[in-house]
Amino acid sequence: MAIFDTTRTTYGSASAASRFSAFFSSAVAAVVAWNDARVTRNALSDLTDRELEDIGLSRADIDYVADSNLIR
Repeated sequence: MAIFDTTRTTYGSASAASRFSAFFSSAVAAVVAWNDARVTRNALSDLTDRELEDIGLSRADIDYVADSNLIR
């Protein structure tokens, strides 16, 4: 009869695999956040000064708004 031990928390290389997975996930998340900031910056830059004023922003606020999305 075969027995499979399920009481262990990690099996050999599972720790290294989980660290690689976490690194890869954080790298992908960083790229996605950068792209979101880029898209936001481009969309706001395409607006006229009047349109920016309507939403309570100025041209000087565009970088701040785009970069604040990176923090979230």
